[in-house]
Amino acid sequence: MIRFLYPTFLWLLVLLPFLALLRGRRGPVAAIRYSSADIAREVARETRSRAGRWCMPFTLLAIALVVVGLARPQFGRSTATVEASGVDMILAMDCSGSMEALDFKLDGERANRLDVVKSVVSKFIDARPNDRIGLVGFAGAPYLVSPLTLDHDWLQQNLDRVKIGSVEDGTAIGSALATSVNRLREQPGKSKIVVLLTDGQNNAGKVLPATAAQAAKALGVKVYTIGAGIRGEAPIPVTDAFGNKRLAMARVDVDEDTLQNIAAETGGKFFRATDTQSLKNIYAEIDRLETTTHQLKKFEHHTELFAWAVVPALALFGAGLGLGHTRFRRLP
Repeated sequence: MIRFLYPTFLWLLVLLPFLALLRGRRGPVAAIRYSSADIAREVARETRSRAGRWCMPFTLLAIALVVVGLARPQFGRSTATVEASGVDMILAMDCSGSMEALDFKLDGERANRLDVVKSVVSKFIDARPNDRIGLVGFAGAPYLVSPLTLDHDWLQQNLDRVKIGSVEDGTAIGSALATSVNRLREQPGKSKIVVLLTDGQNNAGKVLPATAAQAAKALGVKVYTIGAGIRGEAPIPVTDAFGNKRLAMARVDVDEDTLQNIAAETGGKFFRATDTQSLKNIYAEIDRLETTTHQLKKFEHHTELFAWAVVPALALFGAGLGLGHTRFRRLP
């Protein structure tokens, strides 16, 4: 990359158009001076006699190059080495049918729970560039969305592909936690974390939530649990027999006791999100609770480009001065 050590000098370039305008009002540099311009009007049309007009452009360009030289242009090469934070984290997200409930808002508009969760999780991922993060989606069964990775651009692309209806409907909290823990089981990270979000009750899967929590504790995995959505009734899009979509009020509930027990068993924490802002606050708090440090080693080498501006400037100055003392300044 090219940088300027003293970029303030570049403001002097603003003066050049005014110098050109001022000189333009006076006309081009004369080839020879007469008491009356009428005397040499005809011969002034000759190419050599009008060559003096190049003196001023050469001078302005030379001044511009000198200003660039004063700003100290440099070509820099830099390398940076970042050590990963040592945190391995799996984000387990519920994508069951109940996540279509429209009790959250996104950018001021009503949105379903999953879209809001994906938006908040995306910002959470961006805030932790040095963590290895993976994604697990679950409904009636869990599935791996992304393995642990430091390539967060690729992780974000996979997050966009999380959809409701990817697997059979249901809420397999225990199996989702077991799958997440299994992904962390043999990882060498100093800290292993699962952030599990759901809006329902465990009603599917082959592993009980309590069993999965015990396995997480035994393997040193801390689990943060989030219960999303309001209690009672929430508007959910449904399709009637004629294929028309409409909103219907459906009963929704979150098994807070189970989520609290999982968090307590593993040394994590339980959160309750009933709107978009509370969900943002929860992920922000988890980010603060799991603060990590990393080392950044940066090496820089800069090559001075001063001469590349000043040498052409001197050449242009010389050309401008020389032009005024050659046959091109004389009448034929």
